[in-house]
Amino acid sequence: MNIDLEIFSPVHSISNPLFDEHDVKVFLKRDDLIHPMISGNKWRKLKYVLKAARHQRKNHLVTFGGAYSNHLLATAAAAARFGFKATGIVRGENADNDTLFLCKLHGMQLLFTDRESYRNKQGLFIKHFADDTNAFFVDEGGASAEGARGCSELVGELTETYDHIVCACGTGTTAAGIINGLTDHQLKTRFNAVPVLKNGVFMKQEIDRFLTAPADYDLHLDYHFGGYGKTNDELIDFIKQFVASTGIVIEPVYTGKMMYALYDLIGKKYFKPDSKILAIHSGGIWGLLGLKDKFV
Repeated sequence: MNIDLEIFSPVHSISNPLFDEHDVKVFLKRDDLIHPMISGNKWRKLKYVLKAARHQRKNHLVTFGGAYSNHLLATAAAAARFGFKATGIVRGENADNDTLFLCKLHGMQLLFTDRESYRNKQGLFIKHFADDTNAFFVDEGGASAEGARGCSELVGELTETYDHIVCACGTGTTAAGIINGLTDHQLKTRFNAVPVLKNGVFMKQEIDRFLTAPADYDLHLDYHFGGYGKTNDELIDFIKQFVASTGIVIEPVYTGKMMYALYDLIGKKYFKPDSKILAIHSGGIWGLLGLKDKFV
C-alpha cells in the first residue's frame, strides 16, 4: 500500500482589531485539516518514518507517549490506514481515557511502564521486542531526521512569502523541518519557535540536531504556562475567545500557547509594521480530551 495522504492544508487569514492596531497581517496554515486523526505535524513527522519501516520490510510500529499523547493516536491511525501493526508504550500507570480508547479502536496494543523505565526508550524496545524481527522503533513524538524531512515539505506548499513563521515546539523536529524548508527555498522568512516546555532554552539543541545547515531563528521562552501540559485561566480564556471568534479549534498544549504568544508579541510591537505573519496550526486538537475539565 502506497504510504501517502492527500495534503489539504489551506492558509486562512485571521482578523482581529489588535492586528489592525499594529498594522500586521496574520495567516494560519491549517495543517489540522490534513486528517482527523493523523493531523498536522503528526502526519508530516510520520510520513518518512513509515516509508523507512516499509523499505526495511518491518510491519510492527513500536512507539512511545503519555496517556493523552496525540502522537500515540496518530501512529495508531496511521498504522491502521497503511497496514501496520502498532504498539504504544505508555508512560505511567495503567490508564483508561478517551485518547487511549481511540488508540485501541485503531488496533494499537498498549504497554504501560513506570516513569523511570520510560526514560530508556531503546532499552524498553529491546526488552519487549528484541525477538520481533518485524518491530520498528518510532521515537516519542516522531522525533527524527525523517520527521524533519516531512515537515520541511510544508514550505514548498506555500504560495506566498511571509516575513515571519510562528510555530509551537515540543521535540524540535517540526521547527527544524520548517527551517530546513526555508533554507532549501532560499527564503528570508524569520522562524519563531514557541517552546511549550518550561526552561525551553534546551530546545535550540533539539532543533539544531535536525538542521541540514546552520540557521538563525528566534526562541520565545515565556509562553510555557508552567510546563508541558500545564495551563492557567488566562490561557483557557484566550483559547475560548479565539475559538468562539474564529471557528478554529486550538488546544492548551501546543497551538493555544503558540497563538497566545503570537497575540502577545504583536501587542508588544515585536513585529515591524506591515509584517506578514504565518502561524502553523500543527493539529493535535485531541489534546483537548485530557484537559476538558479546565473548560467547564
